[in-house]
Amino acid sequence: MKRLEYSRASKFLHWLTALLIFGLLPMGFILDDLPEGRVQNLGYDLHRSFGFVVLLLAAARIAARKIWGVPEAYAGLTPFERRASTATHHSLYLLLILTPLLGWAATSAYPVTISVFWLFNLPPLAPQSEALSKVLFKLHEVSAIAIIVLLVGHIGGALMHRLIKRNGVMERMLPARKS
Repeated sequence: MKRLEYSRASKFLHWLTALLIFGLLPMGFILDDLPEGRVQNLGYDLHRSFGFVVLLLAAARIAARKIWGVPEAYAGLTPFERRASTATHHSLYLLLILTPLLGWAATSAYPVTISVFWLFNLPPLAPQSEALSKVLFKLHEVSAIAIIVLLVGHIGGALMHRLIKRNGVMERMLPARKS
């Protein structure tokens, strides 16, 4: 039997990841502008902790795809839409892994210990080096900007299918679907 929509697990992981990303992206860009002190430190601690959660969610999403599969590509997609969709999804998966790893490595090189919700510390991914830290933080920022660009395309494409084409493509990932 052909799968018509994403599994419940895939939907849950997708929307949880989206929620976290929509919090992490603006948070990451404003942290440096906050005054140094407790609020800024708390912001960094939470940003790093939730970034680690995004890394775990990305791994779980890949596992869910392997276990439950994904629906076949919608037959009504144009060749361009099919290529753009595939490229966007693969790029987002890559960046959902790469961006947290770059942040982890940059923080390690800075050096700051990463405590995940004050429960446990992550091991360092990079040697201590101010120069390396600066490069890795810049790559982390560029990677976050790439996520934003891809999200604009992803959300735009979903809304096009929902509001203009009305072809049911977006509904395959909506959390509550009527049978």
